[in-house]
Amino acid sequence: MTSINNLSENTWKPEDAVPQSIKNLLAQESHSVEKSSSINLFLAFLQIISSLKFQPRTGWIDSGIPLVEAESIADHMYRMAIISMIVPPPNINKDKCVKIAIVHDLAECLVGDITPFSGIAQQEKHRRELETINYICEFVKPYNAEFAHEMRELWTDYEEIRTPEARYVKDIDKFEMIQMAWEYELKYGLKYDIGQFYRARSAVKTKEVGELCDAILQKREAFIEKLEKKEEKKG
Repeated sequence: MTSINNLSENTWKPEDAVPQSIKNLLAQESHSVEKSSSINLFLAFLQIISSLKFQPRTGWIDSGIPLVEAESIADHMYRMAIISMIVPPPNINKDKCVKIAIVHDLAECLVGDITPFSGIAQQEKHRRELETINYICEFVKPYNAEFAHEMRELWTDYEEIRTPEARYVKDIDKFEMIQMAWEYELKYGLKYDIGQFYRARSAVKTKEVGELCDAILQKREAFIEKLEKKEEKKG
């Protein structure tokens, strides 16, 4: 897979990041009957998005979390989907929330997990992700055109926060990250500098998700206070 930083601004293309094994599968497509062609494209799509299961979230790696312990992009989306089934109130379409949660980071299968510290401008990040969503939708379209359209729409919902469901999933994205940071600190103490991830609380708008974030922040405050007292006794 192509590194997010090895191509200059405005030159990166999704096809540059497609592994050679998948390109070989696509090459077979031109020699197939129509039905097999759509199946080959869909199989290629599944292989492309499988990278999400193995790509660690950049923020944890940059903060020193051991690679073997680092949450993957798919890990993050999976737990977001579970949270999306539970937390939004009855007037919010939870099924749509779950779909948005599962789709919202799909572009990272080729783009990678670009953080604000990756050296790539926000506008360029959005361009790469938009091009990637459009690119992988074309793999699905011959097999299931309805879902290809839905996938693009769900991704756009999230990016533009154009529905109440997208607002909840945006907040759940922040909460899941805060929850993960808390779990790392429970395991490692304050060994790694991940305090900045808790600042995501300020971006959370919905009451239900905000309450969950606050509960973790209160637990963390008590946890740090306990650690400090323990250190004082040692001294």
